[in-house]
Amino acid sequence: MATRLPPLVPLGDDDRDVALQHTPWRKRASLSSIADAADAFLAGAGFDRGPWMAVILAAGIGAWFVLPTAAAWMACLAGGPLLALAALAKWKGRVDRTHLVTALVACGVLFSFGAGLIWARSALVGAEAFERPMSEIVEGRVLERIEQPAQDRIRLVLAIRSPEDDQPVRIRVNVPLDQATPEMGEGALVRAQARLMPPAAPMLPGGYNFARRAWFDGLAATGSLQGDIEVIEPAPPDEAFIASVQRRLSSHVRGELEGSAGSIAAAFASGDRGAISEADEDAMRDAGLTHLLSISGLHVSAVIGAAYLLAIKLLALWPWLTLRVRLPVTAAAVAALAGISYTLLTGAQVPTVRSCIGALLVLIALALGREPLSLRMVAAAAVAVLFAWPESLVGPSFQMSFCAVIAIVALHNAEPVKHFLAPREESWFTRLGRRTLMLLITGLVIEIALMPIVLYHFHRAGVYGALANVVAIPLVTFISMPLIAIALLFDSVGAGAPFWWLAGKSLDLLVGIAHFTASQPGAVKLIPQMTLPTVLLFVTGGLWLALWKGGARLLGFAPAAVAAMLLAATPIPDILISGDGRHVGITGEDERLLVLRDTRSSFTRDNLLELAGVEGEPMPIEDWPGAECSPDFCAITVVRGGRDWHILMSRSRDIVAERALAAACERSDIVVSDRWLPRSCEPRWLKADARMLSMTGGLAIDLEGETIRTVAEAEGDHGWWRGRRED
Repeated sequence: MATRLPPLVPLGDDDRDVALQHTPWRKRASLSSIADAADAFLAGAGFDRGPWMAVILAAGIGAWFVLPTAAAWMACLAGGPLLALAALAKWKGRVDRTHLVTALVACGVLFSFGAGLIWARSALVGAEAFERPMSEIVEGRVLERIEQPAQDRIRLVLAIRSPEDDQPVRIRVNVPLDQATPEMGEGALVRAQARLMPPAAPMLPGGYNFARRAWFDGLAATGSLQGDIEVIEPAPPDEAFIASVQRRLSSHVRGELEGSAGSIAAAFASGDRGAISEADEDAMRDAGLTHLLSISGLHVSAVIGAAYLLAIKLLALWPWLTLRVRLPVTAAAVAALAGISYTLLTGAQVPTVRSCIGALLVLIALALGREPLSLRMVAAAAVAVLFAWPESLVGPSFQMSFCAVIAIVALHNAEPVKHFLAPREESWFTRLGRRTLMLLITGLVIEIALMPIVLYHFHRAGVYGALANVVAIPLVTFISMPLIAIALLFDSVGAGAPFWWLAGKSLDLLVGIAHFTASQPGAVKLIPQMTLPTVLLFVTGGLWLALWKGGARLLGFAPAAVAAMLLAATPIPDILISGDGRHVGITGEDERLLVLRDTRSSFTRDNLLELAGVEGEPMPIEDWPGAECSPDFCAITVVRGGRDWHILMSRSRDIVAERALAAACERSDIVVSDRWLPRSCEPRWLKADARMLSMTGGLAIDLEGETIRTVAEAEGDHGWWRGRRED
C-alpha cells in the first residue's frame, strides 16, 4: 500500500532565513571538528618537532624552484605569514588548539622564510649568462684551479671583463693538460683566445641542468682554448694556501700509488676526484659505491672517530692532565679540530660540511653526556647547510647525503633495532653475526631510501649496492683510510712505502668489488621516466616514516604506494628531441635507440640513452630498414596507440625547395628541424623547428597519450632559463 505524503506547505520569510542559516552552522561545526581532531592528533603523536621545522624550511626553498612565476613566489612570501596570522586570530587563547596553532604559525613562517631565502640568494649570486657563443681573447685572474687529469685537462675559473658590456664576470675555461703549468694557480693573471658558450640548459626534460648550477656558481660562460694560454703574472706563493696544500697532497698520493688505487686514495686524502677514470666512476656508481668517492659522513666520521680515540687514549697516559681536565671534553676538542681541518682540506663541499656539522654536534653531545645520534642533530646540520647554500637543496649531493643519514638514524633509533643491538651475554661469533646482519639491513634500508632520488637524477641505480657495501664500507673505514693516514704520517720520515703498498691492495680490492658487482646480470635498474610529483611523493612518504612516531608512522606508506603506481603508469617517451633540434632519439623500434645523428659527444649520447632507458650503442636512423633518408631529410613511420605516426627530420641546413618541403610536411604528423621552417610547412600534429624549440627547449613525446613534456615548463621565470617567449 502506497504511503500518502503530506502536502507541501510554503515557507515563510522567517522560516526560509532559518533554513538558510543551517549550512554555515554545519560548516562551522565541521571545521571545528577537523581542528579539534588535528590538535588531538598533534598532541598525541609525541614526535620531535625539530626535524619537521627543517623539512618545512626546505619545502619553502623547493617551492621557489618549482613554481614558475614571480607572482607565485610572492604568494609564497605572503601566504605563510597570512596563515600564521589567521591561526592566531582564529584560535588565540584557545587551550584546546595550542598544538594546531603552534604548527600553523611555525609552518607558515618557516615556509615563507625558505622561499625568501632562496630568492634573495638567487638575486645576490646569480650571474647572467652571455647572450650568444663567441670567440674572444680573454684576460683575467685565476679564482680557482680544478685538477682533472683523468680528462687530460685542468679547469680555470677566471674573473674577466665581459666582452658584451665590460662588466666583471666569472667564466670557466678548460685547459689541456699539456699546456697547464704550476704558475696557473689561484691569483695568476692569464691571457688566451677562448671559445665561450652560455651555460647549457637541460638537453632534454629531466636532464642535467648545468645552467642552474652555473647561475648559482656565478659563471657567465664556459669554454675551451683556441691556441696557447699565456701566463702574464704567475700565481703568488701565499695565495690559496688550502687549495695549494690540497693539490700537493693529491699529487703526492698519486705519486706513491699508481692507477685506480692512487686516484681513489687521492680522493680520500684530499677530496680530489679529478684523476678517477670514467670506467671506475661508472663501476662505483652501478655498484652503489659512489658515496665512498665523495667525502661525506663515512670519511669525516672515520677521521673524527680516529682522532677522538687516539686523543683520549694518549691523554690518559698523562696523569697530571687526567686529574685536572675532563678527558672526553678535551678529546672531543681534538677530534673537532681534526674534522674541521679535514673538511677544509677536502674542499668543504656540501656533503662534507654537512657531515662535519653533524659530527661536531655528536661530539658536543658526547661531551655533555647526551644522546649523540638523533634526528634533531641531522635537522640542525641541514638547516646550517640550507642557510649557507639554499640552492644545494635541489642537487643530488644534498638529497642523497641527508636521505642516507636520516635513514640510518631513524633505523637505529627504532625500538626493535635497539633491542636487537642491545648488549647481552653471547659469544664473539654470535655478536659478529648480529653486527654483520645489522650492517646488511642498514645497507638495504639506505638503498631503498636512496633509490627514488638516484633514479630521478641519474635514471639508473645499482641493485646490489647493499651487498657490495657490506664489504666496501668496513674495508674503507677500518683498513684503507687508516692505512693512508699511517702512510702519510710515516712519509715524514721516509718510511711510508710498506703502508702505501697495503693501502693500494685494499683499494684494488675495492675497485674489484665495484667492477664485479656492476658486471652482474641485472645489476643496474633503468627508470628514465620518473617525474617530479612522483619523487616528491616518495620523499614525503620516506620522511613521514622516518620522522613520525607510533602507529601514525605507517601512514607514510600511502604516498609511497601512490608514487609507485604513478611510476608504473608513466610511459617511456617515444621521441626525444634536443633543445637545438639537432638530435632526435626514437625508442621502441629496436632494443637499441634510433638516433638522427651519430655523435662523438659522450654527453649527448649519454643523455639520450639515459632518458630513453636504453643501454648499448645507438643505431643511426639511416641504417634502420624502415627509414627513408636523403642528404637533407630522414622520414620514418612508427606505430603507437594503434595508428601510424609519420615523422620527418631535417639533417642538413642546405636550401630546400619550399613547395617540396610543404608537401612533405603535409604528409607528416611530426616535423623536427634545427632551423626555422617556413609557415607553409604545416604537419598534422607538431612542428618542432628552431622557432618552437627556442621557446620550449628539449621535448619528450609520448605518442600513445599524445602528450609533450618540455624543458621550459620546469624552468619558468628563473634567471638561468634563456628560452624566448612569445609575446
